[in-house]
Amino acid sequence: MPAVQYIVEGGRTLHGTIRPSGNKNAALPIVAAALLSENLVHLENVPHIRDIETLMQLIRSVGAGIEWTGDNTLTIDAREVQASHLDAGLCAKIRASILLAAPLLARCGEIVLPPPGGDVIGRRRLDTHFLALEQLGATMSFDAGLLRLQVKGFRGADVFLDEPSVTATENALVAACAAEGRTILRNAASEPHVQDLARFLTTLGAEIHGVGTNCITIEGGRPLGGAAITHTIGPDHIEVGSFIGLAAVTHSELRIQDAGIEHLRSTRMGFERMGIVCEEDGDDLIVPKKQTLKIQADMGDHVPKLEDQPWPAFPADTMSIAIVTATQCNGMILMHEKMFESRMFFVDKLTTMGAKIVLCDPHRALVAGPSRLRGAVLDSPDIRAGMALLIAALCAEGRSVINNVGQIERGYERIDHRLRALGASVERVEDRRK
Repeated sequence: MPAVQYIVEGGRTLHGTIRPSGNKNAALPIVAAALLSENLVHLENVPHIRDIETLMQLIRSVGAGIEWTGDNTLTIDAREVQASHLDAGLCAKIRASILLAAPLLARCGEIVLPPPGGDVIGRRRLDTHFLALEQLGATMSFDAGLLRLQVKGFRGADVFLDEPSVTATENALVAACAAEGRTILRNAASEPHVQDLARFLTTLGAEIHGVGTNCITIEGGRPLGGAAITHTIGPDHIEVGSFIGLAAVTHSELRIQDAGIEHLRSTRMGFERMGIVCEEDGDDLIVPKKQTLKIQADMGDHVPKLEDQPWPAFPADTMSIAIVTATQCNGMILMHEKMFESRMFFVDKLTTMGAKIVLCDPHRALVAGPSRLRGAVLDSPDIRAGMALLIAALCAEGRSVINNVGQIERGYERIDHRLRALGASVERVEDRRK
């Protein structure tokens, strides 16, 4: 696939309605977990993005059938799964390749895993995955940089995760549903996408208690996927956060349709700290045009801090969007990214555009605003920073060129088309640089 660029003319006010895609971080583990079923699985509201396409190629490589049967509908037929070595080139494209470990072990008893890829936003350890799978009965060995996992039937256990890793929780949850006996997952992640996976597994026939908490109990040994099932992926709360920031910095009124309001409390609190207040209208979220865009100081007029933490606190994946938003707000705020030590490095691109940001260390940035942003030539380093730069370009004066937009399109479905429907000037062109 040829490389593409976005040509963006900034400074336009947007208007209209936009609907968030299905949650990427729910769709990936649910598509992988569908391999547990020997009957058809129909998934609706699946985002049609590059990461899903790559996972589909991996699933076909192990003998399962998976096809788009609608714009956002997938049908998966995993009756003929035969796993051995996963394709190293495909695994290197997405971190979600690791999510195939538990379902393929449950179905085949053995799998060889090349290193997973994904965003370069700092060290993303995999130890928690394998420690959990070992406690559930798997064994592992390393050979020439590849990891060989084997299991003679998962067994229920009392598992303490050494960190509340989302993907490790998802792998352990799938393995526990296939295990004999009761499993308790302690210090589990509880993000909306983990909850969605649990609901899917329940639809397959699993018995799961404590969904949405950090202590999940699974009664294993129940038949899974005894009949064809249909499951609908929930809305992507990170996309909703992106659209809130977009509306604020372009001084636009946007209606975000079917926004999944029940999962937005911490996101809305974070934006309210920057003077951005949203309104509810049934299942929709409205970002009014008139916003104060004023940083709310802490008591005693101290500089406030916005920090990400494990759910239900402010999501790490929304931090890049929040930083761009803060550049357009009156006042000063300290942004503290606790989860990944390289995610903040994209701010040098914002300073090139005119933002007033001091990168204190790999985890903290001090942002003062409002700044007058100017168009620039930019490179998208990862999914979330790429979307943040696109938002910055849309509020900047003049033209911007964003390269490496394949990173953005790994996580945001047809984002150029959807933004143009709101009045944005975003042209997707082939990158002809030599």
